[in-house]
Amino acid sequence: MPAEFSVISALADQQIDQLVTLYRNEFWCSNRKRADVDKMLANSDIIIGVEDRAHDLIGFARVLTDYVYKAMVFDVIVRPEWRGKKIGKLLMDTMVDHAELRSVAHIDLNCLPEMYKFYAQWGFTAQVGELGFMRRINSVP
Repeated sequence: MPAEFSVISALADQQIDQLVTLYRNEFWCSNRKRADVDKMLANSDIIIGVEDRAHDLIGFARVLTDYVYKAMVFDVIVRPEWRGKKIGKLLMDTMVDHAELRSVAHIDLNCLPEMYKFYAQWGFTAQVGELGFMRRINSVP
């Protein structure tokens, strides 16, 4: 791993603020608030961050899992000025090689079709047979 950044498994307070800023710049998570992100992080099973030499957060991903049958990857995100520098690859390599995830039967994620090729590098496929994605939306204040 280049010395200009390192992988972390917990976020400092300033890095949580930086994560909220990252979320605000993406269409799929632009309305996330700090208090909700704090709760989300506290209830995530695995957190993978990438920080630069100044300890600023430049990439992030998280996983929810039962450690046996299922794991679900969420929020793979890289700061715009660091995109194209293999930070997303580092996040995914770290996640799929994580000691606690190696024996999990299925690792799932949701992404837009234009990201299929990126995630296919780690064996992810959109070919999941008869399975479909369903959602129930609760009204949230």
